[in-house]
Amino acid sequence: MLPSSTVENYLKTIYLGSTAPGATQRLLPMGQLASAVGVTPGTATTMVKTLAESGLVKYEPYSGVALTRAGEKLAALVLRRHRLVELFLVQVMGLRWDEVHDEAELLEHVVSDRLIDRMDEMLGRPEADPHGDPIPDPDGVVKPQEAQTLLTCPLRTPVRVTRVLDQDKDFLRFVERHDLKPGRSIQVEIRDLAADSVLVRGKDDQPLTIGTRAASKLLVQLTNRSFAK
Repeated sequence: MLPSSTVENYLKTIYLGSTAPGATQRLLPMGQLASAVGVTPGTATTMVKTLAESGLVKYEPYSGVALTRAGEKLAALVLRRHRLVELFLVQVMGLRWDEVHDEAELLEHVVSDRLIDRMDEMLGRPEADPHGDPIPDPDGVVKPQEAQTLLTCPLRTPVRVTRVLDQDKDFLRFVERHDLKPGRSIQVEIRDLAADSVLVRGKDDQPLTIGTRAASKLLVQLTNRSFAK
């Protein structure tokens, strides 16, 4: 089977569902796959059976689907194209980080490997896209990322924002408006789950209270920096 845009979208969706931070399930439920792709469960099942016949996925009826090694590599290379295109559109073309996802969704299926390699070279072999999502290498390998969310990181300890999990335009604008983009140094002062609030503070000492749902979508890593009191 030659990979069409539909095939690539299914493989990418399965990959993202099975490798999402916190994901522990071996198989991606078919209902979750169908919802993510935007089709009926019956349509998703028919496509998955075709992918299984091609050796790209393993399908277990009434349980779910997982990528084979071949399917995983193909999905990772689709993500490589998508994320490099996003970064190129932001850094070279000057587009906003909240408007490049839809463009990359289209271009990821048509851009050549040669052009992607050239983009990679021009951008300095980056490891992450504008949202902090890791960029697979030319072999489809993703460098492991150790990160926590603002709900699980230590309190009153400097951390650096490394990744924004939600690509929704409104959420990305919220993140940018409050200066929480990847690379930003902050620390969590107070977490009050009952009140659905997380108080964070940046180097400028300005406090900011966000909801726990937003906090769960921001990945961070510990830093060696300290904030003056």
